[in-house]
Amino acid sequence: MLTLPNLITIARIMGSGAMLWLAQAGAADLFLATFVLLALSDWVDGKLAVLRHERTVVGARMDSIADAVLYACLLVGMIWLEPGLARSEALLIAVVITSYGVAVAASLARFRRLPAYHTRAAKICWFLVSIGAVILLLDGPVWPARVAMIGVLLTNIEATAITFTLREWRTDVPTIWHAMRRFRRE
Repeated sequence: MLTLPNLITIARIMGSGAMLWLAQAGAADLFLATFVLLALSDWVDGKLAVLRHERTVVGARMDSIADAVLYACLLVGMIWLEPGLARSEALLIAVVITSYGVAVAASLARFRRLPAYHTRAAKICWFLVSIGAVILLLDGPVWPARVAMIGVLLTNIEATAITFTLREWRTDVPTIWHAMRRFRRE
């Protein structure tokens, strides 16, 4: 349980709470720096888990929870820091949040567990969301964040499809194609 990757994941959860405090204080630069550091920790903990042969179901579940907390805190912080932007993008934000809720609800209903698929699409979205958030916080254009949100929507749709394809809960399912292959074998 107390592996280095898991400790980094726990630090990401705690740091996400700090992001909210920074956003509430109006410290946009520190909010951005903290987000970048925490987003990079998401990449680092996964790589360390593989390199150190410390991949576990508990670690995968904690990582998924930490990701959800980080991105929820990013969203809330962005709403506090950029309220006008949040209003103009409210519909897309609502659709993305709803798609995540559907993916989580489907997994809870089917397997009584949160999804922890760590799909390739989710990894791409980690990059897109990170770039989109950084650009927005540096007063850049909105379109990279929109592209990221559409990517997250599609990723959540894939996660829901994976949930309905698998016969039993699993972690680390790279794509819906992999889920369909495993489903046929079982």
